[in-house]
Amino acid sequence: MTGLSGSRDERSGGPRDGPVPLAAALTDAVDCLIHLWSDAAQSTNLRLSPHQLRALRILEEEPGLNLTALAVGMEIGLPTASRLCGRLEAAGLLERVLHPRRRREVRLLLTGQGHRVLDEMASRRARALAAVLAAMEPAAREALRQGLQGFLAAARDRGAHDRHGGDP
Repeated sequence: MTGLSGSRDERSGGPRDGPVPLAAALTDAVDCLIHLWSDAAQSTNLRLSPHQLRALRILEEEPGLNLTALAVGMEIGLPTASRLCGRLEAAGLLERVLHPRRRREVRLLLTGQGHRVLDEMASRRARALAAVLAAMEPAAREALRQGLQGFLAAARDRGAHDRHGGDP
């Protein structure tokens, strides 16, 4: 386990369903999921870094971004974004195209190969996750589904609360 520690009561056999012990268990599950995700990504024909995959996913969601918008979206500097795009372009996953109306602006677009790589990776990830879920008891799968729905709802509510200046 990750070693997230809570109050003395929680560490010494207190409430196991409190937020701190549950956060530690969730951290372990996320670590496992990251490992599954990474293995699936590395089993594609191209070995792509997490930054490269993130850039491809951002450009899949928002085709035609310019370099500055990609850098901002990834929270990286322009030189780093430029080198990243250069590597993706050299691998045939991305192309730089002049903007049709703003001649000095370059748009970033995924190539067909870039879309295929993302589709293949998503498929591999889904199969890896499905294999783990299939090994769970049906009741545990349903409890996980309900728990994740509750987690997402609370995260959305907290995000809305934070955006409106509330305390965490």
